[in-house]
Amino acid sequence: MSQDMPETATDTMPGFDRLALIASGPAFFSAVVAGLELDIFRLLSQRPGATCDELAQAVAAPRHQLRVLMLTLCATGLVRRSDGRYWNAEVAEAYLAPDGPDSWRHVFLSRQVTDYPGFPRTTEAIRTGTNAGLDAHDGDGATLYERLAADAGMQSTLHASVRAFTLRTLPALLGRPELGAVRSLLDVGGGTGTVAEAIATRFPGTAVTVFDLPSMAGEIAARADRAQAGGRLRLHPGDLFADPFPAGIDGVLFCHVLEICSPAQVRALLAKAYDAVPAGGTALIYSFTAPDDENDGVLAAQLSLYLNVLATGTGMAYPAREYAGWLSEAGWQQVQVHAGLPYEHSLIVATKPAAQQE
Repeated sequence: MSQDMPETATDTMPGFDRLALIASGPAFFSAVVAGLELDIFRLLSQRPGATCDELAQAVAAPRHQLRVLMLTLCATGLVRRSDGRYWNAEVAEAYLAPDGPDSWRHVFLSRQVTDYPGFPRTTEAIRTGTNAGLDAHDGDGATLYERLAADAGMQSTLHASVRAFTLRTLPALLGRPELGAVRSLLDVGGGTGTVAEAIATRFPGTAVTVFDLPSMAGEIAARADRAQAGGRLRLHPGDLFADPFPAGIDGVLFCHVLEICSPAQVRALLAKAYDAVPAGGTALIYSFTAPDDENDGVLAAQLSLYLNVLATGTGMAYPAREYAGWLSEAGWQQVQVHAGLPYEHSLIVATKPAAQQE
């Protein structure tokens, strides 16, 4: 052994597998994207046990290169090989083979073109405290969302990715009884209305108002029709920070929106929500959250880095305890944290007390 090689450096060391996977990350990610673009996962769903020759013929690729791709996909654990035949792993069958709106194919295809081109500037972003990775995209906007607004195709790709994540995480939110107790709910930063439509459909006694930019009007109207919600699903156009929340609400939902904010902005929004509801009104935060000790949380960590390096230059998947503290600071009481929900989510619920109603 070389004198420069520590005796403890072996491939059996705890954590080595993750280290090797991270070092090989771009290759594996690109292989999965190629698998999606070549429809490998869908083919294996339709033809489980297909051979390399059969797959190469189906996708019109040379056998040798297709074999290399399949070797890489097997190394990821998304595909398994036995006796010269291939099958989707369970997770690939569930998340990558379908092409519906909740398929993770949208997540991979979006990250390839919207997210990862900016990540080589991570060091610069951390040092300067700016979203330096934004320079990977043309335009003058200060955020990724502003720049992609000028490119309908890229914006659609990003929205499809966000929608896929949202749809996967919604069941845990819709199953909470606290949501059904609200009669007039404000969905702050509700975007295209995916969450609002699901709530209006799930709870016929609840009216949901999306508070977002005027450009969302057409999408919200279409969702209202699909959900047969009529006047129970509507848009109140406005700027998240500059404009007041509408009157007549008794609950405010922050779903996947506070992550993009700085702590000061989170505090301001929670205070604005407090002022907007009557005594007994409810605040609900449904969010990706880092674990309290911040030692894990793959989804929370990726989202936090994406926001700071590329999307906005601020925000993160804050631990649930921090949201709870900020709610208390704003005057909310009976703060309850429901942590450990699927996809690294937490629901934090709080009530406006009668004693502080003006």
